[in-house]
Amino acid sequence: MSASPHAAGSTEIRQVYLFATCVIDLFAPQVGVDVVEVLERLGVTVHFPAAQTCCGQPAYTTGFPEEARKVAAAQLDLFPEPWPVIVPSGSCGGMLKQHWPRLFADDPVRRVQAEAIASRTVEFTDYLVNTLGFRLDAPAASGAPLRVALHTSCSARREMGTLACGRALLERLPGVERVEHEHEAECCGFGGTFSVKHPEISAAMAADKLDALAASGCESFVSADCGCLLNLNLSLDKRGASLRGQHIASLVRARMDGAAS
Repeated sequence: MSASPHAAGSTEIRQVYLFATCVIDLFAPQVGVDVVEVLERLGVTVHFPAAQTCCGQPAYTTGFPEEARKVAAAQLDLFPEPWPVIVPSGSCGGMLKQHWPRLFADDPVRRVQAEAIASRTVEFTDYLVNTLGFRLDAPAASGAPLRVALHTSCSARREMGTLACGRALLERLPGVERVEHEHEAECCGFGGTFSVKHPEISAAMAADKLDALAASGCESFVSADCGCLLNLNLSLDKRGASLRGQHIASLVRARMDGAAS
């Protein structure tokens, strides 16, 4: 690794909170392990408040702001230190950064807490690229050549602005060739409860995305959002396709290990 989280000669110790998301907790715990492993290898001390739960987005986007407010309020005291809050999900990151302050607009005390957390919320790829200056170029730490497409979730692209971060991170991994695909700017069809309320529309959107990925010639695809990955990989299972998606943190860790992925 040519880039270290510390400036040359610096003894600074970076400390961060991890907001792991309930999707990772329940469906993809290895992704959480990979996120922590990558950060720790880069010299970052990761703090994980065990009482964290959902960001409240499902209730919020379904029209239940009071329920979302209760979920968020229960977590406002979990991040008291002025450390970045790293979120390996643009969707949940967008909820913390954009919508938590709105939930407490009429509550002066909690609004201050929510705004403080929002100001420190950083999506995983953004933190690696723009804060740590991560670049992996050691020949021994690579793996087999791999053609990879990137899927950036709607919230990551539009609320967190991390499309360029995901692209840059892939381009800083040895042996990885990023390939473009049509429908890149379009939703995968998950949208949280949207996929439950409108399954036919959701399935059609996922089909468009998967057709574009297949046509790109990619051997794998990555996303920084496990909700999108759940939707797309389950759709691939129904097709009987061999193509699979993984969280970008898992690909980064595999390349750091020098493992084929």
